[in-house]
Amino acid sequence: MNASAYHSLRVSAVVEETPDAKSFVLEVPAEKSTAFQYRMGQFLTLRLPIDDRNVLRCYSLASSPLEDEPLRITVKRVAGGRASNWLCDNVRAGDQLNVMKPAGIFSPKSLEGDFLMFGGGSGITPLMSIVRSVLSAGNGRICLLYANRDERSIIFREELQSLARRYPSRLQVVHWLDSVQGIPAVEQLANIAQPWRRANCFICGPASFMDAAVQAMESIDADPARVHVERFVSLPDETSEEQAASVVSDDAASLEVKVHLDGVAYTVACGSDETILDAMLRGGVDAPYSCRSGACATCMCVVASGAVRMKRNEVLDDREIEQGWTLACQAVAESEDVVVRFPE
Repeated sequence: MNASAYHSLRVSAVVEETPDAKSFVLEVPAEKSTAFQYRMGQFLTLRLPIDDRNVLRCYSLASSPLEDEPLRITVKRVAGGRASNWLCDNVRAGDQLNVMKPAGIFSPKSLEGDFLMFGGGSGITPLMSIVRSVLSAGNGRICLLYANRDERSIIFREELQSLARRYPSRLQVVHWLDSVQGIPAVEQLANIAQPWRRANCFICGPASFMDAAVQAMESIDADPARVHVERFVSLPDETSEEQAASVVSDDAASLEVKVHLDGVAYTVACGSDETILDAMLRGGVDAPYSCRSGACATCMCVVASGAVRMKRNEVLDDREIEQGWTLACQAVAESEDVVVRFPE
């Protein structure tokens, strides 16, 4: 990853949310305010200097873009997690962090209508951003099922209580504690979801929890287009990522790919083994991306025609691939008539 893509932001405060989770509040200088405008549910990619390497990690924003407040990310310790433990152990107020501008597509297109949310552990972070935004500017109701190991693990517990008291007719929070109820089964999640089957559904948490929530929504015949899942995996260290991203085919202009982005149509020359994202960036197109390793879905786009193959995919499931979604940072054109469309 090009170091120039990162901005140095000051940590103005560190908040202990639970014994194993902390929030980091970031100051954005006035001259960078435009670059750091964001949508609810988006994330920041951090570049952390750990053990003589630059470790890249994505962390969701818990703050709401509709409130007058600074950026806030929340990090939960992971057993053996280099980045999460380093952040929680070392970063203090006044420190600087290298941060990419906000990215991600785990965000409602509209604040209208009802919402059903499944959050597990630190997966509450982007959901909190969405919940607060919907309550602030929308008019629908929200049901949030929040699963945790035990009561001590509940992130934003007091904030959720405050929101539920403030919006008693619009926000229903269902706490699920594994220590009391056991790990939630598909059938149990489906029973809770049934009255909300027509709502917009957002899911974030551990992989097994998200899989169960998706199965629950499928079992009640919810519209797949209304079910949104945020999946993250650990990114490779910057050194290995740069090596992978630096490979450009010798026949860099052998194919042409048509790209529709933000209402504009582009035609970019693309090598036979060059990713569509690399071709766009080389051609001067301001393409959306973050990790460049197939792990964050920021560069998701739909293949409208032609054929592509992905070098790597850590976030798209079989249903999304069947619908034509691909990752521009991993997609290589395999025909001469490739057309891709980015979400509006």
